[in-house]
Amino acid sequence: MTYTRSIRIEFNHCDPAGIVFYPRYFEMTNSVCENFFREVVGYSYHAMMDDGIGVPTARIETDFKAPSRLGDVLDWALVVERLGGSSVTFRLTATCDGAARVIVRLTLVWLGPDHRPARWPDRIRATLAAHQEQS
Repeated sequence: MTYTRSIRIEFNHCDPAGIVFYPRYFEMTNSVCENFFREVVGYSYHAMMDDGIGVPTARIETDFKAPSRLGDVLDWALVVERLGGSSVTFRLTATCDGAARVIVRLTLVWLGPDHRPARWPDRIRATLAAHQEQS
């Protein structure tokens, strides 16, 4: 199953040349992941923080395919590429008019209240597994 979210490129995303300044893609990937957890997993980052839980980024790998410009709408697609005991690797692909602009592999780690990696709770693990890419 694939989670999707569209993000319009705004002035604040761009450098003086009018193209997306690369760190803004990382803000967008965080937004896609945050909304995935809120809308699909049913456990928002806000609720996690209140519970002393977190899912920090452990690794990020990015392939920039083509520039995105002010006004473009990026259609983001998120799939689970790998589900580990305490980590998950998402592949996020942003396209515009069917052409890939950026592909990101992002690994998050589930941290318990003691701020140490812990096993995914069963309910969350089941939701992540439902979004795992089939080989």
